[in-house]
Amino acid sequence: MTTKMFTDYGMVLVLIVLCIFFSLLTLNEQTLQDSDAIAGLIERITTEFNKSDIILTVGEVNKDSAPFAERLREELVEEGYDNTRVVVGIPRDLRLALDEIKGKGGRVTVIATSGDVPKWAVIERIGADYPEFSGCKVLAPASYMWPDFLKWSNLLAIVDRIVVIAVIAIGMTMVIITAGIDLSVGSLIALSAVLSTLLIRDLAGAEEASAFGMTLCCLAAIAACGLMGAFSGLMVSQFLIPPFIVTLAMMMVASGLAFILARGQSIYQVPDSLVWLGRGADLFGIPNTIVLMAILYAAAHIVMTRTVLGRYIYAVGGNKETARLSGVPVKPVLLTVYAVCGGLAGLGGIVLASQLKSGAPTYGLMYELYVIAAVVVGGTSLAGGRGTIIGTLIGAFIIAVIQNGMNLTGIESYTQKVVLGLVILGAVLLDMLKRRSWPGVRKMR
Repeated sequence: MTTKMFTDYGMVLVLIVLCIFFSLLTLNEQTLQDSDAIAGLIERITTEFNKSDIILTVGEVNKDSAPFAERLREELVEEGYDNTRVVVGIPRDLRLALDEIKGKGGRVTVIATSGDVPKWAVIERIGADYPEFSGCKVLAPASYMWPDFLKWSNLLAIVDRIVVIAVIAIGMTMVIITAGIDLSVGSLIALSAVLSTLLIRDLAGAEEASAFGMTLCCLAAIAACGLMGAFSGLMVSQFLIPPFIVTLAMMMVASGLAFILARGQSIYQVPDSLVWLGRGADLFGIPNTIVLMAILYAAAHIVMTRTVLGRYIYAVGGNKETARLSGVPVKPVLLTVYAVCGGLAGLGGIVLASQLKSGAPTYGLMYELYVIAAVVVGGTSLAGGRGTIIGTLIGAFIIAVIQNGMNLTGIESYTQKVVLGLVILGAVLLDMLKRRSWPGVRKMR
């Protein structure tokens, strides 16, 4: 019972433990920075201070406190506080603003801010460094303890960031379950992004392209990648060339074609509406990429668990010869899974082009490794015959959570590669241990 629970739910447990771990590591004091927080500060200022008072709304550059300060200043001016001034930058910028006001004989009455700004030394020492401003009040929204990792914006960023990898991992799961591998998906991402944007630029009207024209161009790019995947499947099934060699060759071919078509340059001549898929959010504010990923995973799960094709894929991965003798069309199954993998890599390229509003032959670099990592960490056996679509999704989340957590805790990118490599090695080792017992265990039996 314990072994079964670990096998079935072990990856979910790992994901939960990682989320708890990074939540504890990123536990910080947070301040409200929404409309209610602004309304609260305005109510306090209008109650306690005069409209002639000098007020500074302060925000830290590239932090949430910056737009908060901007909005607060705008609403205070609307309330008649014309002496309100916004300062967005670093502590030195605030000090310069205070020096300027002091030089003109003014007196700062209120510093309204949020986030970590109240902890700046210039604010904490304002009474000592600026005796003229000793009565200055520092106002900020109420604070509370909450992990940076569990912020809604960060959670959405995690999901949105893994969409391309997770989508391609669906096809990779099918390929690996058949005991194959596809190293070409990263290059197919680049080819799809370049081909779709090139067609939009040259055939669909460039910046004036219609939604219908862009859709046709994107479908053509996906179809081209699907055909290249099908060619890999043909080489593997019909000519019995090892998948590693075939897909390695196709990786080089696809990458070369992407550079030839783009002439080594990025393609930017596309309409603004291209970003609808990659950056848009139509359903309850949920990004379209997340909706797309959910639909694809639901469909793939049904295919793998409720259809004849799914049973055939597992049968081929378990034992090709036995499957053939049992009447399974082995060659068409292999052709199908590689075509699906190629097509999904093409779709991933479209999503990436939409997110970046361009196409470039350098897209998709190292993506094949991240995709394979997600599949393997999700419990799919490299030996074939075992794995689940849901497990792959969990594996993708595990990879994303580890990367995001390391980013939040300030771990450098080189160290992150070491950690990711060890995670992949650990997942493969765990798979090997599940398929064969430790020597000591075997002796005890």
